[in-house]
Amino acid sequence: MNVSDHTTRVFDSDLIKVTQMVAEMGGVAQKQVTDAIDALARHDVDLARRVIELDETVDGFQRQIEEKAVATIALRQPMAFDLRALVAMLRIANDLERIGDLAKNVGKRVIAVSSENSQRTLMRGLRHLATLVAAQLAVVLDSFVDRNPRSALRVWQGDKEVDALYVSLSRELLTYTMEDPGTISLSIHYLFCAKNIERIGDHATNIAEAVHYMVEGHAIAGDRPKGDNAGYVLPETIAVTVPA
Repeated sequence: MNVSDHTTRVFDSDLIKVTQMVAEMGGVAQKQVTDAIDALARHDVDLARRVIELDETVDGFQRQIEEKAVATIALRQPMAFDLRALVAMLRIANDLERIGDLAKNVGKRVIAVSSENSQRTLMRGLRHLATLVAAQLAVVLDSFVDRNPRSALRVWQGDKEVDALYVSLSRELLTYTMEDPGTISLSIHYLFCAKNIERIGDHATNIAEAVHYMVEGHAIAGDRPKGDNAGYVLPETIAVTVPA
C-alpha cells in the first residue's frame, strides 16, 4: 500500500468517526427533547433534572466533534464533498448543542412549575407544538444519517407550520391569562417553554440546510418559509424567575 492509499484510508476513518459522533450527539439531543416534553406534560421533576444533567453530555460531544473536525481539516486538507461534510457537521453539532440548551431550559421550567396544578387545557396546544417539533428533529437527524436531501428539504419547508402553531399557541396562552388571572404564572412559564420548543424547530431547520448543503453542494434556493409572526407577545419581554 502506497502513502497516498494510506492517507486516504486514514482520512476516511477520521470522516467516519466524526459522522458517528454527530449521529450519537443527535441521538442524545433528541432524547433530551423528548424527555423534556414528557417531563413538562407530567410535571415530572426527576425526569426534568435528568434532562438538565444530560446537557453536559451534549456539550462534551460538541467539543469532541469540533476538535476532531478541525484537526482533520488541518491535517488532511480535504476537498469537495469531504470538506463540505466536515463543515456541515461542525454546523450541525453547533445546532445540536443549542437544542440541548433549549431542552435544558424546558427542564428548568418544569421544576419552576412543579408546585402548581397542571392544566390539561393549557398543555394541549403545547404538547401539539412539541410533538411536531420532535418529529421534525427526528426526520432531519435521519436525513443526516441517510444523506437524504429530500427529507431535509421537507423539514425546511415544514418550519412554517411550526411558526404558525407557535403564534396560535402564544395567543391562546395570553388569552387564558386575561380570562383567568389564576393561570398567569403557569401560562407565562408555558409561553417560555413554547418559545424554547419553537427555537428547537428553528435549529432543526438549520440542520436541514446543512444536510442539503453537504449532499448537494449548494444552499437551498429561496428564503426560508416562515409563518405569521405578528400579533403575539414575545416571552422575552416577561420576567419570570426560574431555578439557576
